[in-house]
Amino acid sequence: MKQSVFFFGNGRAEATRDDRDLLGGKGANLAEMTNLGVPVPPGFTIACNLCDLYLAHGKVPDGLADEVASALTRLEEAAGRRFGDPKHPLLVSVRSGARVSMPGMMDTILNLGLNAETVRGLAAQSGSERFAYDSFRRLLQMYGNVVLGVPIQDFEHLLTAKRLTSGVKSDAELPADALKALAEEYQALIKAKTGRAFPADPRDQLWGAIEAVWMSWRLKKAQDYRRVNGIAETPGTAVNIVAMVFGNLGDDSGTGVAFTRDPSTGERLFYGEFLVNAQGEDVVAGIRTPEPIAAMATKLPEAYGDLLRTQSLLERHFRDMQDLEFTVERGKLYLLQTRIGKRTAAAAVRIARDLVSEGLISRPEALQRVPAQQLDQLLHPVIDEKAKTSVLCTGLPASPGAASGIAVFDADVAESRAARGDAVILVRDETTPEDFHGIVAARAVLTARGGMTSHAAVVARGMGKCAIVGCGEMRVDATSRRFTVGDVEVTEGDWITLDGGTGEVFVGDLPTVPSEVMQVNEGTLSAEDAPVYRGFAELLGWADARRRLAVRANADTPTDARIARGFGAEGIGLCRTEHMFFDGDRIHAMREMIVAHDESGRRRALAKLLPMQRADFEGIFEAMDGFPVTIRLLDPPLHEFLPHGGEEAKLLARRVGVTRRELMRVVESLRESNPMLGHRGCRLGVTYPEITEMQARAIFEAATAASRRSVIVMPEIMIPLVSTVREFSHQRAIVDRMAAQVAKESGVRIKYLVGTMIELPRAALTAKAIAAEAEFFSFGTNDLTQTTLGLSRDDAGRFLPLYVERGIYPDDPFQVLDVEGVGRLIQLATAEGRSARKALKVGICGEHGGEPRSVAFCHETGLDYVSCSPFRVPIARLAAAQAVKG
Repeated sequence: MKQSVFFFGNGRAEATRDDRDLLGGKGANLAEMTNLGVPVPPGFTIACNLCDLYLAHGKVPDGLADEVASALTRLEEAAGRRFGDPKHPLLVSVRSGARVSMPGMMDTILNLGLNAETVRGLAAQSGSERFAYDSFRRLLQMYGNVVLGVPIQDFEHLLTAKRLTSGVKSDAELPADALKALAEEYQALIKAKTGRAFPADPRDQLWGAIEAVWMSWRLKKAQDYRRVNGIAETPGTAVNIVAMVFGNLGDDSGTGVAFTRDPSTGERLFYGEFLVNAQGEDVVAGIRTPEPIAAMATKLPEAYGDLLRTQSLLERHFRDMQDLEFTVERGKLYLLQTRIGKRTAAAAVRIARDLVSEGLISRPEALQRVPAQQLDQLLHPVIDEKAKTSVLCTGLPASPGAASGIAVFDADVAESRAARGDAVILVRDETTPEDFHGIVAARAVLTARGGMTSHAAVVARGMGKCAIVGCGEMRVDATSRRFTVGDVEVTEGDWITLDGGTGEVFVGDLPTVPSEVMQVNEGTLSAEDAPVYRGFAELLGWADARRRLAVRANADTPTDARIARGFGAEGIGLCRTEHMFFDGDRIHAMREMIVAHDESGRRRALAKLLPMQRADFEGIFEAMDGFPVTIRLLDPPLHEFLPHGGEEAKLLARRVGVTRRELMRVVESLRESNPMLGHRGCRLGVTYPEITEMQARAIFEAATAASRRSVIVMPEIMIPLVSTVREFSHQRAIVDRMAAQVAKESGVRIKYLVGTMIELPRAALTAKAIAAEAEFFSFGTNDLTQTTLGLSRDDAGRFLPLYVERGIYPDDPFQVLDVEGVGRLIQLATAEGRSARKALKVGICGEHGGEPRSVAFCHETGLDYVSCSPFRVPIARLAAAQAVKG
């Protein structure tokens, strides 16, 4: 049998930190610290793959018991005590340790090896009966809960009662007699709850604990943590068996947790907490208030000096900020763990820059040290943690940030209340494009339905607004203008607060803290006064120097375009022209065009829209001076622009001179069973070529006007939802004709490209033919995912989380690109397209353009650019640099 158990102790270990995949992070680092000469209690680690074997077969793998017995003998020799010896007992801890750190997600058991006999030996050996029985009651509580399944609160009730009857406030004040009695009560509780006695044989205890640690890999909290953080299900967790050292031996002992730098700010400052006369769980559980680590210099000065030297050694050796767990036993320091410390985005950026300045890492390494997705924290306001109250409900954190406002339940009310100066949050069952003006007016959006790429999510992210979607606990009653969560009712006008970073909803008006980076971007704070911003900008400068992929933004207005440029966007990869039609008087002209009886009526309405579109395009070209702007022609089905009843329908009927009944007949005639696959995209342009004519003319007239003001314009016109090259050719002919007309009228010839949005599998499969006519491809991965997987992104939220939870899909395909399916189509279309047109420009413009793993795929596939929401541009810039290997 291949070696499965690896020993460390007496300054030597059978493994190193390079064995992380084999032994997990904790086991590999314990071995590494031992080899470095750091004081670590001796122990051994059972490899990660044994967890997989145990969970697969439901029994201890063959041969492992012998290996563990052999390692235990070596541990006894190294410690100078024997496991189960009544006079000189060896006690051990049993802890988990996955390949990727999962703090607090799996189980730990301390003080294994104690029973009615060995506890007396421990008392004699330590000279403290109180310490011995304190250790015993801790074992009984942890083992009883973790291994035997006795609810933790049952133990806590007995402990609380013992404090009351003993007249003390804390566990540390309980006398020996009380602890001895408590141990008896704990044992009686275990027998009453489980029907069997606490196991007296230390070896039975050990194997019970090992199996419990393996089983904890399947705890819901552990599974959730892996899913949220993208951690693989295999290999499972290692098991670390380590000789106990005791921080609860008296005032010359203690325990603590420390970071080699401040995990909140990144400042090079030794940071942490400790407790005198305590074991590790006392610090974490908050039973006693810990002291700042600096106070240890007075209370345990010699051990503190050793700790300072050790933390410096470990940070230099691992070349990153370390999270340490330590115990001091009668003045001697022991390290129980070191791992890469979790940190905020601001701290991650600062630490990466500082480690480069200190010569510990290179710039490419520094770029890998900052999780790209974490940069979101630096761009959006957050709720002041000191102000948080109880959570009302939790949904999907679709767009980060925080916002407070009064709840409103339709877009018109949102717009009118906002115009009066009210802060509003738009609450809907789900949103549609018709709600766009309400989203513009609102500070945030909250929906009961929808997923991470639903309409509300995509639009809110694009505008940098906070959004929470798919909040299934909510029951929205738009008619009564209220929503309920259980017994709590929120009516229109009530204040609510959303935390888009966590998906949490609160009742009331909670204050937010503005982002320093945003203050600089908006010009309200100078970069000189913003150290976080300076670090952010420098890190992204390093990223820009390393990446190959260009990064563009999805932006529909000049304001969006300016924000995108402020975040470093190198052009616009998607300008959705339909969003321009929902503003002010434009919606009236758009509706007039849709309900017109003939082409002449449509052209009259389109003539009203032309100057509006032209002005928007001119502003966008100006904001993107010198950078390409990809403009998608009209895409959504026409019925989305029409009212479906009520006062708006009455006003529209009056405006266009028809009866309300006639109008509703038109509306009904446009309604489709499956509008996503219906009369939309280029199909509208084929049916109504005058729409394409107007939009193309607006683009070229805007480009001409801007170029006359010395703006460098680079328009790229994108034909949406093409399924055959013949559709593309039909629409391209119109675009080219309008370009020639405007050039003849103005005397200015504008260089431009015409390409298509690949969002249907057939378009990907026939890419070679399409590329013979198209000059660029932009993969619309939102719709391409829908049409490839046969999923509706707005409705699949009902079951997609279950699919991910059960491992049917590794990730939500609307959040992380489906490489095996959608990715194959992208690879095929890119290769086929470039075989027909070598200089074919290729990018993506779905929400995947701002997701780090999807960006890495785009880099590997050889795409030219990714495009994403303006507030995701920094994430994409960093992710594109991280995708570069070597």
